[in-house]
Amino acid sequence: MGIASKVGDYAFKAFTATLGVATIYLTGTFSVNVYKGLAWHKAQSKLDKEEAGENAS
Repeated sequence: MGIASKVGDYAFKAFTATLGVATIYLTGTFSVNVYKGLAWHKAQSKLDKEEAGENAS
């Protein structure tokens, strides 16, 4: 096994490890953004209901 082959193996391992870390990071940030979006939507819906109740009075 030549030195170039070993360098290629390590480069490939580093590349795939980087892709794995990026995937985990993006999954985490996506999940947080979905949670924040749902919380924002719930707050907006609650605000709309409160405003509708005030206008009906």
